[in-house]
Amino acid sequence: MVFNLSFDLRFCFYAFKFYMDYLIQRWKKYGLHRLTFLERHCPPIFERKECLIPPPDGYKLPIRWPKSRDECWYRNVPYDWINKQKSNQHWLRKEGEKFFFPGGGTMFPNGVSVYVDLMQDLIPGMKDGAIRTAIDTGCGVASWGGDLLDRGILTVSLAPRDNHEAQVQFALERGIPAILGIISTQRLPFPSNSFDMAHCSRCLIPWTEFGGIYLLEVHRILRPGGFWVLSGPPVNYEHRWRGWNTTIEEQRSDYEKLQELLTSMCFKLYNKKDDIAVWQKLSDNSCYKKLENPDIYPPKCDDGTEPDSAWYTPIRPCVVSPNPKYKKVALKSLPKWPQRLHAAPERVSDVRGGSDGAFNHDDSKWKTRVKHYKKLVPAIGTDKIRNVMDMNTLYGGFAAALIDYPLWVMNVVSSYAANTLPVVYDRGLIGTYHDWCEAFSTYPRTYDLLHLDGFFTAESHRCEVKYVLLEMDRILRPNGYVIIRESSYFVESIATIAKGMRWGCRKEDTEYGSDKEKILICQKKLWYYSKQN
Repeated sequence: MVFNLSFDLRFCFYAFKFYMDYLIQRWKKYGLHRLTFLERHCPPIFERKECLIPPPDGYKLPIRWPKSRDECWYRNVPYDWINKQKSNQHWLRKEGEKFFFPGGGTMFPNGVSVYVDLMQDLIPGMKDGAIRTAIDTGCGVASWGGDLLDRGILTVSLAPRDNHEAQVQFALERGIPAILGIISTQRLPFPSNSFDMAHCSRCLIPWTEFGGIYLLEVHRILRPGGFWVLSGPPVNYEHRWRGWNTTIEEQRSDYEKLQELLTSMCFKLYNKKDDIAVWQKLSDNSCYKKLENPDIYPPKCDDGTEPDSAWYTPIRPCVVSPNPKYKKVALKSLPKWPQRLHAAPERVSDVRGGSDGAFNHDDSKWKTRVKHYKKLVPAIGTDKIRNVMDMNTLYGGFAAALIDYPLWVMNVVSSYAANTLPVVYDRGLIGTYHDWCEAFSTYPRTYDLLHLDGFFTAESHRCEVKYVLLEMDRILRPNGYVIIRESSYFVESIATIAKGMRWGCRKEDTEYGSDKEKILICQKKLWYYSKQN
């Protein structure tokens, strides 16, 4: 297998500008109904571009964690819309060459820490390790998720590219987990019964419209006993309605309808104070039994609906009820963090060949491998590596072995591979489904380290190697690292393409010194486009 690729950077720069203009026109073709145009719409294969995306003018290497949580370079994310339109809400402010993030938000004018303190009073499980994973819909610049990191809660911050522009890019530039996405017509790329908590702080999602279908998706991804937190309209409408350009009667009606819908979906109002309301997804199967009545809305999903099917799967107007065979998936049944990280989850038995023994073997194996990786890439564990992606994980063992380092890992499970993502979430880690024949839902230059274990052996029959590597280059930050663990056959081919992408690579032995499997360590160089070069 020989690849002769040369990447014309000047051509690619203009091709990229033309392509973005084309995508904007293509974007407009999709309907406004339920904001369908904001969902994933990948171009067909024949429209793909074989080129590299240069950094913007003035790009600098990102500020290191933990300082990056509070500031980033303006030229790395040169978007002023939020700064101008939301200046009174203190999401961020521009000073000189930097953006600063004071921790403000629409519903927390006194700062995100004060807001989360109140939330912790309403949900005691946030303090003792009972709650570990969360999702923030309409995340803004992810200040909520950033604050929770110090409290031992790992959050997936979710937002589309809308008129706020680069919310997710701001989050990742800060070193906070985030992914592009929207609750619209397709399921979110996460398994059912996975998140311990979901949050919406005036995220402008019309929860009571379309038969409450967006609430049904929140219900699907929340584990039994998990919490849904809402602040903003219509919560506290008695005192807030004047600022919402509506009437108190309309807000009262919206709140009553919201409460009615949540009750019909087997949620209960758990706690409420000031602007924050908390509902809990019931674990008791008696509520879900009632949904089998044909006159009830929303109905219980039929057995033909796969609860974890979440890659281009339409949201259905029905309740995904917890499987009664699982006794340890509910929040109250899971070990608290950090004990749950190394405890074999109940759902591992659903994976072909999965068992407690297989899980424990995988856990031990990755501890050994990561020690070897640390020798090969000394930057692991330093402030040079913050945002990490395991591009084809099994049980999240790579991420678990890195848990003591100042970084976080996005665990990706192929939409064509065994469904192991529930196991990843049950042990207190985060991740997403994805098909690497397509672009990943993130902005350019958002990850410091990409890791692949046998990916091309498993997926090269579907996904052309060069396009996967070009996508890796797109999402990798300059000076970022790639660890590719592969057969010797693929390592040679990949190294040839990587050279054309301006990666510096070297081949290394595995920790076992096998000739059949090698490790390719690459680093992306920092380069700038110019008409002269």
